[in-house]
Amino acid sequence: MIRVSILGSGNVATHLINAFLKADDVELVEVYSRNIGDIAHLKNEVQITDATQNLTPVDVTIIAISDDAIAEFSNHLTIKGIVAHTSGSVSMSDLNDSLSKGVFYPLQTFSKDKSIDFKTASICCESENDKSLIVLKELASAISDKVYEVNSDQRKKLHLAAVFVNNFTNHLYQIGKLICDEHKIPFEVLHPLILETAKKIEEIPPKEAQTGPAMRNDLETIKKHLAQLSTHQKEIYTILTNSISKTYQ
Repeated sequence: MIRVSILGSGNVATHLINAFLKADDVELVEVYSRNIGDIAHLKNEVQITDATQNLTPVDVTIIAISDDAIAEFSNHLTIKGIVAHTSGSVSMSDLNDSLSKGVFYPLQTFSKDKSIDFKTASICCESENDKSLIVLKELASAISDKVYEVNSDQRKKLHLAAVFVNNFTNHLYQIGKLICDEHKIPFEVLHPLILETAKKIEEIPPKEAQTGPAMRNDLETIKKHLAQLSTHQKEIYTILTNSISKTYQ
């Protein structure tokens, strides 16, 4: 049984708390938030606190707070055991040198009110030593079937790749929905296409899965599309079209 504490109450922290509470091989001992009211609903399930100086000793303490606050926050911790942050872009070395450092990075998109199946979420682990790495990977395996050993440089590149495949893609969904809404078309008409596009790359590489007028160099269709878009939408459409055209030139 691995004893764990979560420091944080945001999206990532909330999903980890829920996952650990359901895991058979994990004991979630304590949850910290600087605003105790944010975690008051957990008081009948775990210890809760808003004081970092009185944290309960555990095997793994996970810092799940905003990236820009991790380094400074870690300077106020004097706890034993592994201390791991959940960031994709913050180096493990940014944690205070007095701590047993690690990284426990769930590579997934988190929204507080949208549940996810952690079993299918990739979790990337890193540590200063093999013993701690084994513990972090065991902890990750308790909630996920997809556990990877990834160093800080690889994790930064993964985070960058994730921005392209998740954040940018979702913004394109938003533009697509805006176009549909403006012309009174139900956005769900596009749902099967979106799902099939995502499903396809599980079987073939994205480069082979590409379709559309930019790949075919269909200039007439591209011209028609541009004529229907706002100035900002034209900029995005043109950048992506040029990138696809160069890829398949």
